[in-house]
Amino acid sequence: YRPARRLICLRGRNMCGRFAMTVPLSTLIREFGIERTDCDVRPSYNIAPGRDIVAIVHDDGKVLTAFRWGLVPFWTKDPSTGSRMINARAESVAEKPAFRQAFRARRCLIAASGFYEWKKDGREKRPVYIRPKTADLICLAGVYEFWQSADGRRLATCAIITTEANSLIRPVHDRMPVIIRKADHPLWFDRSGPVRGAQMLLTPYPDDELEIYNVSGKVNSPVNDSPECIQREGG
Repeated sequence: YRPARRLICLRGRNMCGRFAMTVPLSTLIREFGIERTDCDVRPSYNIAPGRDIVAIVHDDGKVLTAFRWGLVPFWTKDPSTGSRMINARAESVAEKPAFRQAFRARRCLIAASGFYEWKKDGREKRPVYIRPKTADLICLAGVYEFWQSADGRRLATCAIITTEANSLIRPVHDRMPVIIRKADHPLWFDRSGPVRGAQMLLTPYPDDELEIYNVSGKVNSPVNDSPECIQREGG
């Protein structure tokens, strides 16, 4: 997929503020039953806010598309507000004006292989990588929105939904992205009933199904985008 021109580094301030998506298009098509692809897909090991990210939407079938990371509400006059809206809190996503309509009608799944956080180590913060123990792919809960300027320019943007951290991540950060299990994808995409069904899925992922390990400081700069970013430090 194509990176946006603007890269925003929010290391240490948000969860989720950086992640990786390393699987090929063929895997995404197989795992999700994708019926149409509207974007280019390539592995990326250090995805930062402001980038275009791969997402799955349900629009007359499952479609693989790209949204710029940082939701721009349809009603705003200033598209730069998206730089502050990379995450939506599970506790308020259904009520907050910036997200509530998107949560009701425009939910998506964001393909990821794992995500980063920064752990305090004395006066410094060291990057760690959090990934599933037995899989190469997870789905992060997201919402998306379309914004149009007065001259007709159109932006498609999204935010990742976060919830309270599980016991594995809590020593590093008090928040984590919501991970939606494959069995729950139909409920996540269901827009026919109340949003309570989708809200029930906004819970911490089991800590025993994830692993966390130290990675290189190369992750600190989103300019660095190579397999070295996700390699276990010292491994």
